[in-house]
Amino acid sequence: MTTTTAEPGARRGRGPFASDERLLRQYRVGPVDRLPAGGILALLPRMPGWPAGTVHSTMRLRGAATILGWLLAHPGEGWQDRWRVSGADRGTGWIETLAPGDTRQAVTKRQEHIAGLGCLLICRVVLPGYDFLAAYRAKGLLDRVREIMRPEVFARLGNAAAERGLSGRDRADALRVISKIVLHAGADLDALTAGDVMEMFAWSVHGDPPRRQVPGLHAAWDLLGTIGVTPAGTTLRSALRRGQRTTAELVGDYGISCRQVRDVLVRYLDERRPALDYNTLAGLAGELAGTFWADIERHHPGIDTLDLPDEIARAWKERARVITAADGTIRERKNIHALLMRVRAFYLDIQQWALEDPSWVPWAVPSPVRRNDTQGYEKARRKTVAAMHQRVRERLPHLPALADAAGRCLAETTALLAAATECEPGEVFDHAGSRYRRKVLKSAGLPARYQGNPSVTAENLVTGETVNLTRREDEAFWAWAVIETLRLSGVRLEELLEITHLALVSYRLPDSGEVVPLLQIVPSKSNEERLLLVDPELASVLATVITRLRAGNDGAVPLVVRYDHHERVTGPFLPHLFQRALGARREVISPGTVYKLINTALAAAGIKDATGQPLAYRPHDFRRCFTTAAVTGGLPVHIAARILGHKSLTTTETYMAVFQDDLIRSYRAFLDKRRAARPAEEYREPTDQEWQEFQKHFQVRKVALGTCGRPYGTSCQHEHACLRCAMLRVSPHQRPRLAEIISNLHERITEARMNGWLGEVQGLEVSLKAAKRKLTSLDRSIERNSRTGPTDLGMPAISNPR
Repeated sequence: MTTTTAEPGARRGRGPFASDERLLRQYRVGPVDRLPAGGILALLPRMPGWPAGTVHSTMRLRGAATILGWLLAHPGEGWQDRWRVSGADRGTGWIETLAPGDTRQAVTKRQEHIAGLGCLLICRVVLPGYDFLAAYRAKGLLDRVREIMRPEVFARLGNAAAERGLSGRDRADALRVISKIVLHAGADLDALTAGDVMEMFAWSVHGDPPRRQVPGLHAAWDLLGTIGVTPAGTTLRSALRRGQRTTAELVGDYGISCRQVRDVLVRYLDERRPALDYNTLAGLAGELAGTFWADIERHHPGIDTLDLPDEIARAWKERARVITAADGTIRERKNIHALLMRVRAFYLDIQQWALEDPSWVPWAVPSPVRRNDTQGYEKARRKTVAAMHQRVRERLPHLPALADAAGRCLAETTALLAAATECEPGEVFDHAGSRYRRKVLKSAGLPARYQGNPSVTAENLVTGETVNLTRREDEAFWAWAVIETLRLSGVRLEELLEITHLALVSYRLPDSGEVVPLLQIVPSKSNEERLLLVDPELASVLATVITRLRAGNDGAVPLVVRYDHHERVTGPFLPHLFQRALGARREVISPGTVYKLINTALAAAGIKDATGQPLAYRPHDFRRCFTTAAVTGGLPVHIAARILGHKSLTTTETYMAVFQDDLIRSYRAFLDKRRAARPAEEYREPTDQEWQEFQKHFQVRKVALGTCGRPYGTSCQHEHACLRCAMLRVSPHQRPRLAEIISNLHERITEARMNGWLGEVQGLEVSLKAAKRKLTSLDRSIERNSRTGPTDLGMPAISNPR
């Protein structure tokens, strides 16, 4: 029987995987840990699959005896103690030092020792650590584990891997991981626990040196769920997530000595918690408990009152202006005013609450942060807004180039993948001026049920680079989908990842029968649920995404859960649109992956700023560029605020980098005047006539080239010069007409130049540039539609309330 104990001194960590350190301190011993060496050597021949030949049998026994004798030279109560004291668990270099007096060849001795060591490990005389198993390169040990230790259960896992569609490589990695866990835990396969799998993950994260990832560990968790070892239907990633922590735990992370102050901080944060999202709460706890009070205690031990003397308050405010990194480097704190305002709010809130609740009175003391300390906040905010505006000015002109680069990269990788798929493994093919050879996968020799869905890999014979074309095409597709959706909708990053198939709805106008697609944005940062009108370009992108997700899933979008990194909660199974297949499992794309996908497209585009440095985009940059472009194109500011989900026009105005202050003031004055002029009776339920007028608005928007996108109740901003207007949505059926207009404009410009009408030439050239931009955008949309074909989005229809 294998026993497990915990070493003394283990304490709970502070990170997201707080139980990892405790798992790593587990001490395991095998069932024959105290058996004498002679008894172990007598036990080995009873192993299943023991060789009948004398030569191989003798080699294994001699190798095992040598290792046992070497271990006996080290102190310890049992074999496991001696194994750890000897340093054998830290690697395999000690194998070469065994039997120094043996004059046989080194290869012969090593084979004998490896054979004997394998027998000792399988008989669980010692339980190897993961450092040893990672360094142990001898072939055959893990295969023998699967052949000897419950082979029928390992066979079930192999069948489960085939049913889940794991590739040969993913299946082999998963079974290799499970075999190592069996050896380390000293338990049969079906006697393992979820904690045994988490221990291997803990070793990969906190080992020395730490490892980023163990291939096959996540797939191993999924497979073990089929035999009841891990919870069925869960993933390792979801099992490791901590969820929301209590306020006391958040404050307790900073080791505050004064219990009374710690209790006040916990109580204060509990009062604030209902109005805050979890991420904001954790940040506030870090500032008040960590940056503020823990720093006070560190420099002034024994302090037990919030009423700080002036010299202590001044010293803290000076220290707070800089941040000292772990390596000793010092940098200026950028958000110093925000920090000071939160500390001041902490004191002022307690003073206000003390007027209604006497229990707060002992802690209602003057704030160490005076009003004068926060006077630079507005200046710092204006500086931040100016930097934001400059960022938009630099990135907005390059946005079409980035979108084109993402689409071009997708088209190229899709074509290359299609060319490689048509070839047999090992066959050479040419594509786009380069020669490739499709690689032969290692799983090609396995039975068909174990091959799963292998990736297509090819070697570029010109550069020698080997590329996983399936993965590259997948990354190119999602980079294109993310960039286009952010660019065309202006949604936040978390709102993008929350979009589901259920969020697409349609509304049919009763008079014209026209279907208007809408996108429902669920409550996010401001808890403002809203509906966005989906333009043809965005509809094409979402249709392409839905078509891709339906393929291979019986025509339905797969149901997956999404983990909210801000609230630290896992949502229900929903048909999320931005999900990817990771091996045999599907997960919603993480925020970090979105950044990586955007950077991949940026690298392909080669976009640089004015100084020649690569230009970086963040997801929120697309939102600000969307706002600037929309308002510049004639969309009223208050309509833009509703589209973005802003409660205040001031927030929307900070997004508009190209607007001058006087223009904004004029616009606000115009809006205030128009609202003041409206009679109060207008704020009521619309009559039948008013509702019909609203519906007719969508018919009035129809023009020769397509549809005008101006909002309801607004007049034309460009005096019906539709060709130049950003609100014009050109219909694909009107492409010939648009091409004819462009040709006619060329002729008119030529005529005007011949007659010296220079003013006419200037106006016609403006119209020509606008027409060409619309033709380019229309062709890009038509090209996407031609690749995917018409897609039934499955949108529910909103019934006409009248």
